[in-house]
Amino acid sequence: MSVWGNLATQLPALLGVLVGTAGTMLVTSLNERTRWRRSQTVRWDERRLDAYVELTKAVKEIHAVATQMLGEHRPEARRPALDRAEGLARLAEADVRHTLAWEAVLLLGDEATVEAAAEWRHAVRDIESAARGLPRPPSDVPGMIHRADVGRDRFYHAARRSLGVRGGSVAQVRQLLPGPGGAEPVTIARRRPADRRAAGSGQP
Repeated sequence: MSVWGNLATQLPALLGVLVGTAGTMLVTSLNERTRWRRSQTVRWDERRLDAYVELTKAVKEIHAVATQMLGEHRPEARRPALDRAEGLARLAEADVRHTLAWEAVLLLGDEATVEAAAEWRHAVRDIESAARGLPRPPSDVPGMIHRADVGRDRFYHAARRSLGVRGGSVAQVRQLLPGPGGAEPVTIARRRPADRRAAGSGQP
């Protein structure tokens, strides 16, 4: 049999080997790409979670310090009012931590979560401003605290959705109402685009 005849006989087997090899390489490449994308998603989700947690801690600290400073104006307060000088010092430290955490959320968070975070911080800012304004009597402290609680629940909802966390609602605001006769959860007014741009500068 001629060389060409041998080649023609072996050609289907050679083509089968080539196609099989190419298919294996393609599948391996696709699997590696999928694995890489999955690892990147997990990596950024972890970073995003860290950013959300750090912002939560900073905002909650500001909330806690400011409300304790307003203790004399909160009939339901369980702890004595915090000294104004000490409170202002702690607020200054917490504001620095908040600014750093806020930048990470802007970098890693999705639009809905960033907007909810800005609205929550805006509500807490009202409490902080009232605390900084002491000894001038603040107005509607319970209302300010309630709006901050609503804002926190909305931020948690958006953050959990951003991270793909399942399990239903974990809203706490109804449990924090003063009793059966307490007010219904309030609606936080949406901030204007200009306000959100200001929040992006580090001052929500």
